[in-house]
Amino acid sequence: MVGALDPVVRNLGCIDGTHVRILSPGSPAKKDYVNRKNFHSINVQVTCDSRGLITSINAAWPEAAHDAHVFRSSAIGTYLDHRSLENGVLLGDSGYPCRTFLLTPYLNAANAVQERYNDSQSKTRCCIERLFGVWKRHFHILHAEIRLKPEKCNNVIIACAVLHNLAKLWDEPEVLPVDELRYVETPVYIAHQNGRGIRDHIANNYFAR
Repeated sequence: MVGALDPVVRNLGCIDGTHVRILSPGSPAKKDYVNRKNFHSINVQVTCDSRGLITSINAAWPEAAHDAHVFRSSAIGTYLDHRSLENGVLLGDSGYPCRTFLLTPYLNAANAVQERYNDSQSKTRCCIERLFGVWKRHFHILHAEIRLKPEKCNNVIIACAVLHNLAKLWDEPEVLPVDELRYVETPVYIAHQNGRGIRDHIANNYFAR
């Protein structure tokens, strides 16, 4: 895990969505692809690790699909379902549900402990924002417009993800720095297994200074 949450828990990575602009599908469903900025796009769900490697990607949904629905329907969502804190967690923003394997911010932090948790969670989650910047800078088509049918856009986006990972594994020059990793053991969580309980466990153990 990168950033201020390094001492807290083994981290599977971070999750977020990004919009990739596409040509209007020209079909009755085209309105589903119109985003808030009034252009057509695909809602691409990505998870990454602290090295900036893409660990999963789903590029099959139009802009209208909510991030939480995309996650529930994805292979990574199915795989992680019912995993516990000891297996590691994903970090996501408030667009995702707080689950045993997916920790999100407190929507309304009630005290200093929760505020410190939110600040650390946000700083750690910056690695996926950095990934999107690097990825789209290397592959301009992801930042411009893919002029293909949506199902073919999916293939292009995934191909760019594979090429990004190969560039990382082959030690191509970094556009942005990657923070040093540090892991330590996390106290055992013995209570009802739900996302909010685990989030409270982490906040109270590591941010109640």
